[in-house]
Amino acid sequence: MPQDEMLEYMEEDTMKGKYLIFYLGKEQYGIEIRYITEIIGIQPITEIPNMPDYIKGVTNLRGKIIPVMDARLLFKMASREYDPRTCIIVLDINDDSIGLIVDKVSEVVSIADEDIATPPDMNRSGNKYIKGIGKSGGDVKLLLDCLKMIDEDEMEFIDTVN
Repeated sequence: MPQDEMLEYMEEDTMKGKYLIFYLGKEQYGIEIRYITEIIGIQPITEIPNMPDYIKGVTNLRGKIIPVMDARLLFKMASREYDPRTCIIVLDINDDSIGLIVDKVSEVVSIADEDIATPPDMNRSGNKYIKGIGKSGGDVKLLLDCLKMIDEDEMEFIDTVN
């Protein structure tokens, strides 16, 4: 195996099973850290007309324009005023950057594959973003599938912005 492939493999291996935990209300969610580029405070957001309500608009992140989604609205939860704990998790999905607004970020935890259960198949449309249910420290964390958080139409918009 060439050295650059080996380094990439080792880097992926060190991120395996690690999740950034964040809150929406009292619920804890997790995103694999391999998708996360940074966490920033809430930024000024320019609204874009004719977008789904959960796409809040775009923000300028050090000269790069990125679309921003509100996780509460994406998951059909009640919106709330942003406060000093509100932040934007900047994700890299298929080489496109997108911001995800969350109530607050908690910590990075390791969750072993054997501690992740498949979500119940009660209503696939309601939990299509949930990849698994992780058990960590006596708590349950809903683990998100970043690749399913954006549909094709939104990806086209993100591609034009990025």
